[in-house]
Amino acid sequence: MPLYEHVFLARQDVSTQQVEQLVDQFKGLIESGGGTVGKIENWGLRSLAYRIKKNRKAHYTLMNIDAPHAAIAEMERQMGLNEDILRFMTIKVEAHDDEPSAMMQKRDRDDRRRRDDRFGGGERSERGDRGDRGDRGGRGERGERAPRRAEAE
Repeated sequence: MPLYEHVFLARQDVSTQQVEQLVDQFKGLIESGGGTVGKIENWGLRSLAYRIKKNRKAHYTLMNIDAPHAAIAEMERQMGLNEDILRFMTIKVEAHDDEPSAMMQKRDRDDRRRRDDRFGGGERSERGDRGDRGDRGGRGERGERAPRRAEAE
C-alpha cells in the first residue's frame, strides 16, 4: 500500500481533547478503509502566517498513514466537510521516518535553550553584561549632554 504523510490544521478555539477526538475519528476512517496509521504527532497551537477563516492560530497535527487511495480520499472528503478543520495536506512518500519530525526536534531544542543557564546566570561585570565601553562622548555621569564643540569659522 502507498505511504502518506498527512498534516491538518484545526481551529484555535478547539480544545486539545477535541483535536485528539478528531485524530481518532480520522484514524477510524483510515482503518475502516483497510489502512493503518503509524506515528501521530501533535505539534500544538501555533501561529499562522496569515489569517485563515478569521483564525490567527491553529492546532497542527501530523499523521503517518499506510492506506489505499480510496481511504485517503474519503478522509479528505470528511475533513473538507468538518468546520473545525481549516486546512489539510496529504503527501505521498517513499518511506516513513521513525524519528521525530523536524517540528518536534525544533521544539526539543527550544525547550533545552530555555532551561540553559547561560541566559539567566553566568559571570557579569559590574557595569552590566556588556563590559566597560569607556567614554563615548554622549551623556555625562548625571545624564546631561556634553556641550557641543564650537565649529571653526
